[in-house]
Amino acid sequence: MSTQTIILVLDLVGVFAFALDGALTGIRTTRVDIVGVMSLAVVTAIGGGIIRDVLLGVTPATFQDWRYLVTALAGGTVAFFLGHRLRLLNKAILVSDAAGLSLFAVIGATKALELGFGPLQATLLGAITGVGGGTVRDVLLNRVPTVLSADSRLYAIPAMLGAGFVVVVDVFGFGAGWVAAVGALVCFTVRVLSLRYRWNAPSPPGARTR
Repeated sequence: MSTQTIILVLDLVGVFAFALDGALTGIRTTRVDIVGVMSLAVVTAIGGGIIRDVLLGVTPATFQDWRYLVTALAGGTVAFFLGHRLRLLNKAILVSDAAGLSLFAVIGATKALELGFGPLQATLLGAITGVGGGTVRDVLLNRVPTVLSADSRLYAIPAMLGAGFVVVVDVFGFGAGWVAAVGALVCFTVRVLSLRYRWNAPSPPGARTR
């Protein structure tokens, strides 16, 4: 399997995970019909990628490859029909969000490197890709974006770690597709551990803890 194929597969898996996350979040937190479920699925799934591609100065992949939109709609469909059967809905949302965050962070960094951007820019673009879709989702649901909330556990930091891993390995001359998979695993592990052990990023001195 070629590196480009691995990157595409990881990208589509991330789209599906974020689509599932966006749709399930809407089902859990507010009253939505099928239009609302699908809209949240699509926006969450492709929002980060569109932001990334606009910043990179290229046509968003969503508008060049039909598989992105179809994958996002598939995730929304699964959530629409099976969401009410998921007793552990909150855990399903958190796992889907962590998976989407991880995969998008490394894909964003990888694409930035392929277009000749520097290490710092690639790391930042990876993080933006990871948190972008979830941020748009939260704005539509009228709540403080997860990436800005002090009580959301580590979010942007795992994305930067995953993207940073890809960038550091690339600097040393390794460009194999497995690098993105390992970077995604790094991000996913840190995010899940932060949820499990309630790790939060430091708050300003004197800030309210609740």
